[in-house]
Amino acid sequence: MVKTMNHKKIAVAIVLSLVLLSTVNVIWAEDRDYSIVDAFIDLTVNPDGLLHVDESYTYSFDGEFNGDYRDIPLKKGESVDNLNVYVDGAYGSYEMSDVDGKKHIKVYLWADEAHSKKIHNQNVKITYSYDMKNVVTLFNDIGSLQYKLWGENWDCDVEKLTANIHLPGDKNNIYYLNPEYFTLSDSINGNTINVESTSIPSGKFYELQVLMPLNDFTDAPYAKHENINAKEQIMEKQSDYRGSVAFWGSVFNTLSILCFISPISLIIVYLKYGREPKVDYYGIYERELPSNDSPAVVNALLNRSNIGTPDMKGFEATIMDLIDRKVFKIRLESSEYTKDLIIEFDESRYNELSNDEKCVFDLLKTFSDANTLNVSRLSSKLSNEFNGKLFVEKFDQWKEIVKEENLGKNRVSEYFDDIGSSVSSFYTVIGLVVAVVLFIISIFSNHPSSTLSLIASIFLGIVALGISFIPEDIFGRWTTKGRIYYLKWMNFKKFLTDNSLIKEHPPESIVIWNKYLVYGTALGVADKVYDAMKLHKPNAYDDYYYGDLYVFHSYSGLIMLNSAFNDGISAANPSSDGGGFGDIGGGSGGGGGGAF
Repeated sequence: MVKTMNHKKIAVAIVLSLVLLSTVNVIWAEDRDYSIVDAFIDLTVNPDGLLHVDESYTYSFDGEFNGDYRDIPLKKGESVDNLNVYVDGAYGSYEMSDVDGKKHIKVYLWADEAHSKKIHNQNVKITYSYDMKNVVTLFNDIGSLQYKLWGENWDCDVEKLTANIHLPGDKNNIYYLNPEYFTLSDSINGNTINVESTSIPSGKFYELQVLMPLNDFTDAPYAKHENINAKEQIMEKQSDYRGSVAFWGSVFNTLSILCFISPISLIIVYLKYGREPKVDYYGIYERELPSNDSPAVVNALLNRSNIGTPDMKGFEATIMDLIDRKVFKIRLESSEYTKDLIIEFDESRYNELSNDEKCVFDLLKTFSDANTLNVSRLSSKLSNEFNGKLFVEKFDQWKEIVKEENLGKNRVSEYFDDIGSSVSSFYTVIGLVVAVVLFIISIFSNHPSSTLSLIASIFLGIVALGISFIPEDIFGRWTTKGRIYYLKWMNFKKFLTDNSLIKEHPPESIVIWNKYLVYGTALGVADKVYDAMKLHKPNAYDDYYYGDLYVFHSYSGLIMLNSAFNDGISAANPSSDGGGFGDIGGGSGGGGGGAF
């Protein structure tokens, strides 16, 4: 008992200590603050493409601080050289490191030369001087510098920013400052652009883009070179950006009201178009296939996110069906450490296939070698951007064939009334577009109504995004025939996923087992069927007894296909590394900093 009490006392003491320490930290944190009184940015664009940067920040420290830090983000190919840091108003030292694609500079500040006292209640000016390579971009028709004078990663506001930009030539230079409502004054005198801003809040950016004649540059080994014409596109992008800000700024209040009342329309749509008809079907489960439709058609009709359009599960189910029918033959090929899963194509069966099956056959054949496809290595092939785009193109063709030839508008409309779902889809698209645009403008705007519109945009975005995840048959509704079709297939899916039901009513033949696996793939429950097949004890060896389809799944063929196809889709949509000319706010420089 004594030991227990001691343990309790120790635990209480620790908890109280932590609470006290946290309280002290909070009080200490509240007793100090800092701001950036002004920032001065001086950029020099040299004829060789090198960008020299001098930037000074005047900090006003209220309380005791150890120093400050500065992060300079670097895009692919960019570098910072010859970096020096100067401190005025305190004594300091600094260290540099490369962290997560940025140059991290940490400046330690002291109030005395002996470095024994921390700075306290004083102003300190810190200047960073450095060169940047591969920031200026030379296109075929223009030179461009897109540079953030102020980045969105600063911890505090800047009360005023002044910038001078020195260009290599003094003629035919064009420049843009975004967002323009941060600009207090700007001018160009000879080859120098002079800029002064209003206060720029933390989390916002202020960006310069300047277009310069190519003949102002000589050789330019320190610039990026892009083999495209970009002047008109850059100017058009700048014009679109400014026009968008001006237009949406004039309708803040109207859009805010519409955002808040718009969900009422969804309630009306559901009441009018979303309630399901009553049907005379009361089945608990279905043991047999409810219809003779192909797996792709079943997948398309039961795709509640987009009824009538098949998805990747339907595509994979078609492959499984072709394996089951011996159009694709499966064998294992020993490699150094594992066995590779190989698909062989039976060309003699090609003409008996439907058009969507031919499309699947042709797609896989595209990535085969000598009439065989190594499924184990398909992912590496589709990870290539060209192959990825080719896969996506052919996959989209397959979906259209299933929609247009296997189903057609009449079949879908016979099963599903999509008026309500079309209205909700329209709401989602328009809602997300309005929410995103309104959110961006509200973030960047100093308009008095921007706070309300910001809240309204978040509200609308959440509602619109949430609606996109709701199945299509919530706001739309099945016809009587479609409702029975849907319920039967859902009960069949229930049968496939319930081992106790399959154990009670096992299939009489392997043909049916394989059909279960094929349609289980279309319904997204292939693993459940495979588990049930393993629990079933045949009279012969599994691989022999179940055939190619079982072997394919047991060696993770479906998993490898899914992984490869997803890699193909990802490769077809590569993320931008900042090359070429970027969107507004996508310039070099910027970054941020803070104090510690």
